[in-house]
Amino acid sequence: MPKVLVLYYSSYGHIETMAQAVAEGARSAGATVDVKHVPETVSQEIATAAHFKMDQASPEATVAELANYDAIIVGCPTRFGRMPSQMASFLDQAGGLWARGALNGKVGGAFTSTATQHGGQEATLFSIITNLLHFGMTIVGLPYSHQGQMTLDEIVGGSPYGATTIAGGQGQRQPSTIELEGARHQGKLIAQTAGKLFG
Repeated sequence: MPKVLVLYYSSYGHIETMAQAVAEGARSAGATVDVKHVPETVSQEIATAAHFKMDQASPEATVAELANYDAIIVGCPTRFGRMPSQMASFLDQAGGLWARGALNGKVGGAFTSTATQHGGQEATLFSIITNLLHFGMTIVGLPYSHQGQMTLDEIVGGSPYGATTIAGGQGQRQPSTIELEGARHQGKLIAQTAGKLFG
């Protein structure tokens, strides 16, 4: 039974919701799953003024514990077409794990959100995936076996590089049914892959 970590950063709750869907998918494949968020790096004053969602139920992750998992699925919103500083800072602290190859061969994946359809979804996914490849991880995306990402009937996120959602310029749009299905599908595929490698 593979052990999976869904590691996320979420300012307004969109990625938190996606993280839970990713976890559901991984659990459906028989994995043991933990959902944790990275520490906030802005002050409480700034976070409150910006209306950040500070009541997230998941515990904070630590860098050292990353080595304890067979798969790590990383999610965060975009900041100017790349991962935000909170996630970057957390991953930047993993130099010791990188140096000793502690994450080599583990399975990884990425998911994200943007305000608009063209706000950097794929670029943000690649910024996450680049880090995971440097750690020596094997990447699993969101293949077109999740057919929902191909729909023309509605605006929808999704990419072969990972599950995505579109939040709206004011954060007014929540992840859609299709987007949550994509997150579950990716989580399931990653857990299945980890099970084949480590089961």
